[in-house]
Amino acid sequence: MLIIQKYGGSSLKTSQRIKAIAKRIVNLGKKNSLVIVVSALGDTTDELLNLASQVSSKPPQRELDMLISTGEQISSSLLTMAICSLKRKAISFTGLQSGIITDTSHTEARILNINPERIKKFLKDSSIVVVAGFQGATTESEITTLGRGGSDLTAVALAVVLKADKCEIYTDVEGVFTADPKILPTAKRLKEINYEEMLELSSLGSEVLQLRSVEMAKKNNIPIYVGSSFNPKKGTLILGRTKEMEEHLITGITIDEGEAKVTILDVPDKPGIAARIFEHIGKKDINVDMIIQNISHQPSAISHQKPQTDLSFTIQKGDLEQTLEEIKKVADKIGARGVDCDENIAKVSVVGVGMRSHPGVAAKVFSALAEQKINIEMISTSEIKISCVVNKKDGRKAVRAIHKKFKLGK
Repeated sequence: MLIIQKYGGSSLKTSQRIKAIAKRIVNLGKKNSLVIVVSALGDTTDELLNLASQVSSKPPQRELDMLISTGEQISSSLLTMAICSLKRKAISFTGLQSGIITDTSHTEARILNINPERIKKFLKDSSIVVVAGFQGATTESEITTLGRGGSDLTAVALAVVLKADKCEIYTDVEGVFTADPKILPTAKRLKEINYEEMLELSSLGSEVLQLRSVEMAKKNNIPIYVGSSFNPKKGTLILGRTKEMEEHLITGITIDEGEAKVTILDVPDKPGIAARIFEHIGKKDINVDMIIQNISHQPSAISHQKPQTDLSFTIQKGDLEQTLEEIKKVADKIGARGVDCDENIAKVSVVGVGMRSHPGVAAKVFSALAEQKINIEMISTSEIKISCVVNKKDGRKAVRAIHKKFKLGK
């Protein structure tokens, strides 16, 4: 049996943890072929990014990839050394040595192809192959990285091309929960969750799995098991269809405290204005999340002014500075009164396929917030999702209120 396992940075934070994981891997490898994907040790990636900011206010993206890719190389080498010390053959590979070919989008590269022949060669030799996650290389051998959480994507992609029997992701949590257990200790671990719900949770702030890894798993029908590196309790299985798909109204609740709201004031209310605004920021590769346009202000007849409206949208805080710079330019061109922003927000979302067949879920969510006197600033919905933007101070209280209202802890 071929098993792909991925270990997160918290699993490899110290030499003691590395040795414990190595022992676990060697025991499993007695009866199975193994490819192990690793993240950088602990907070190494953040520390490297901090170093980069100290020497350059705007480091070149290529050099950032050269820098932050080293974290996973350190992890893979150390884990391989620990495995070899237990008298088991093992070898570490970088993304390039693993045959992972990407496009040229530094820091957010997409996988184009994987040539796994070198990995297969060492698997046939009964070696455990340890792959540095989060990275690949272009056809010109330029090192690239796959974005935050990219080691998850590495593991799933290798599971696809190697036709693995299992793909397992190990981290510091025991699986996928109805809410973040760090915020809500009564949150319940889910035994199973389907791809659709996991995609929504990942896109809405859940940090269990990288969104792109779930997309690839869904596309290729690769079940993913998520469990704890430190606790033998069973985790969560992510797959196409679960036994309890229609049983629960709500599967999980997420909170994202990393967004900011931008409002363009007194925008002329006429066709084509919104297109101009979002085409402008789209060209700068800024991802917009929720969008809301207020009802048009109708000036009095004697003022001779044209109808105006306020247009608000949310973005990641990391994009705020560039967004404000670009939006102020376009606001002047379209004749808007000005631009405002609010970083003090939180987006709370509820997800569940049961929403499709059960009316009244939105009313119940809004009721839970109203009972706690939490004001809703923005609302966005889809077939299986409801998202509300609230003041940041109310965000975690909102999660607890909705969780209790739907009795998700039981």
